[in-house]
Amino acid sequence: MSEFKRARDFLLEHRENYEGARAGFRWPRPAHFNWALDWFDAELAAAPETRGRTALRVHDAQSGADQTRTFEELSRRSNQVANHLRGLGLRRGDHLLLILGNVPALWETTLAAMKLGLVVIPATTLLTGDELADRIERGRARAIVATADQLAKCAPYADEGVLLISADAPDDPRFKAFEAAFDRPEGFAPDGQTGADDPLLLYFTSGTTAKPKLVLHSHSSYPVGALSTMYWLGLKPGDVHLNISSPGWAKHAWSSFFTPWNAGATVLMVNQPSFSAPALLSAIGRCGVTTLCAPPTVWRLLIREDLKAYEVGLREACGAGEPLNPEVIDVVRKAWGLTIRDGYGQTETTAMAGNSPGQIVKPGAMGRPMPGYDVRVLDADGQPAAEGEVCIALADRPVGLMQGYRGEDGVLRGADGAFYRTGDVAFRDADGYLTFVGRSDDVFKSNDYRISPFELESVLIEHEAIVEAAVVPAADAIRLSVPKAYVTLSRGAAPDRATALSIFRFLNERLAPFKRIRQIEFVSELPKTISGKIRRVQLRRLEQQGETDHALRGVAFHETDFEGLAAGRKRSG
Repeated sequence: MSEFKRARDFLLEHRENYEGARAGFRWPRPAHFNWALDWFDAELAAAPETRGRTALRVHDAQSGADQTRTFEELSRRSNQVANHLRGLGLRRGDHLLLILGNVPALWETTLAAMKLGLVVIPATTLLTGDELADRIERGRARAIVATADQLAKCAPYADEGVLLISADAPDDPRFKAFEAAFDRPEGFAPDGQTGADDPLLLYFTSGTTAKPKLVLHSHSSYPVGALSTMYWLGLKPGDVHLNISSPGWAKHAWSSFFTPWNAGATVLMVNQPSFSAPALLSAIGRCGVTTLCAPPTVWRLLIREDLKAYEVGLREACGAGEPLNPEVIDVVRKAWGLTIRDGYGQTETTAMAGNSPGQIVKPGAMGRPMPGYDVRVLDADGQPAAEGEVCIALADRPVGLMQGYRGEDGVLRGADGAFYRTGDVAFRDADGYLTFVGRSDDVFKSNDYRISPFELESVLIEHEAIVEAAVVPAADAIRLSVPKAYVTLSRGAAPDRATALSIFRFLNERLAPFKRIRQIEFVSELPKTISGKIRRVQLRRLEQQGETDHALRGVAFHETDFEGLAAGRKRSG
């Protein structure tokens, strides 16, 4: 039995024994490990208990149509894709940018890339042209796999030597056909062993600077590290797991790839042209979902429906991304007899804390440290505190922690020393439960996406009418918060509807839908420190306290004040 399987089985056996799991779990640390070959192919696709079982089901909520793959089919098809990519000239260490929605090609290509030794750069299909250029340049992408709706953005890079592969039938000779893979042999021979610390995933994630950071994960950190996420979610072999997440984000890799397949569960994805709570609830029952993980935004939409009217067979319900308000938990508990269990982690880690099955759930708390993670709450001086920054002790480095942030020079930084500092502030009670307080900087969540004020402000000040800008979260009934911009205008620019509409249109052409600013307030000045830095904390306080007659307030406009913009919001989310 492999070291990985022993560790996985130990967590399954201690699924509801938190203290036992914490005390006895040890991270597997093999020198060589390729999860796609050594676990997916050697175990899931070969074991009698999983042979013939559905590994992936992509369900269309509108038509009811399904695309399914068994573990054996995914093993063979990913072999073929790996052979195809190799035939197109890709080699171990090359960087592959994936711009795919929830289509089977996403899972087939990711498995194939692991087998071949490629470094995968997952990306959302909502990338703007500038964001795509940044990922190609700083991510050093050698090839792109994308669907037809993304090809127009990608086409210019064919002339720069980037290999373009269309997951649909390509009409442009600059694109290679993904389907040609299935004329390749079904067997695959790797070119050598894969080091457990070899690079596997390169994520772009927003921070407090203008450009997103590059988070590098290895063949160990996410595949093996996802054992902690499996423990938090409470998955079992044979489960049907539905995670509401978009490809390109770390949570998708967490809960729609590594974690369910570590447990031997079925990955279910429900595709909708636009989000519909009734359609999702119907699909949960129709598809036999046993475990569900969704961001708070989705849970808040679901409880607007009569949950008792839907027959579901859920055993576990989880939430992640931002704190869940107690009202949502109460409604779900009364309707389904289930308690939504919160969890916490970052793109840089796997689940490092959570409310695991069988444990007492304290309202508002995101749980206790997961097996394998030594989580500390430290003050500014690095001393233990009841409230402070969430940190991970590195004396016994958790496998699920990133290798580091890759800089412009290719050097890794940010994951060494005595502690990894998350930048998140939490309160730790006497029982060890962590309650999220906020970011130590100004990054905030909107609709489950991390928003960097500095990034949005950098775009705002490109508008000819804007002199300065500060972005803070504003309350929103569905999204919890949305980006709001406080701006000062240049001489001659009027704080009126015409200027607001011009700015909204300018931003919508340059920002992905999930980053778009939904409110603008024209002010005469922005609050600043003595050194001239903008005090966003003061503006956040204005929003939180609802002070409308403060001296800092001005003339406000919401995108819903403009009919065309409001319609665009409904389409894009």
